[in-house]
Amino acid sequence: MNAAEYTTLFAFCTAMSFSPGPNTTLAAALAANHGLRGALRFCLAVPAGWTLIMVGCGLGLGAVVTGVPALRWGIKIFGIAYMLWLAWKLANSGTMAQVDSARLNVGFRAGVGFQFLNIKAWMLALTLSAGWVVNAAGQPSSNPGERLAIVCAVMVVFAFASNFSYALVGSLLRNFLEHGKRLLWFNRALSLVLLATAIWMVGI
Repeated sequence: MNAAEYTTLFAFCTAMSFSPGPNTTLAAALAANHGLRGALRFCLAVPAGWTLIMVGCGLGLGAVVTGVPALRWGIKIFGIAYMLWLAWKLANSGTMAQVDSARLNVGFRAGVGFQFLNIKAWMLALTLSAGWVVNAAGQPSSNPGERLAIVCAVMVVFAFASNFSYALVGSLLRNFLEHGKRLLWFNRALSLVLLATAIWMVGI
């Protein structure tokens, strides 16, 4: 890749990774409710799951997802249902004890699996595959395997950094949120973000 391609890749990855979404929202919620250590497995799961999707897109799986409407809608429906379930759990958790009893805990395996239900992750992988893997500055690339490895490495860094940043903010708010109904309203605000994301996913 040349300097211009790297610049646009970094800018695109920054915008997509650090903008609020289901992953960053969950990272912040998990850290606020369970502490930074409780969110760390999810922060590691996001880049792991996304890399599997990216490799799959590079091998042609993305074309299958976009070419089979039933499969695309299946991913959407299950992803939306999962986000609505998480939003409901968050909205009804006002204390740390309630969070623990409700088992609002998305570990590594669940975090990896969630990426396959996240239509935003699929769209991101497809865009990167089309723009930076199979094409090079508008022309068919001669080294798609090498370019796929570069894109995956870049996105692993951005995916972890963005989710860890949100988790860090959530963990720093943990002591503040323990008092009164602050945690309840924080969880409800994040549940609204998940709800808005689910509604947005319906239209893409």
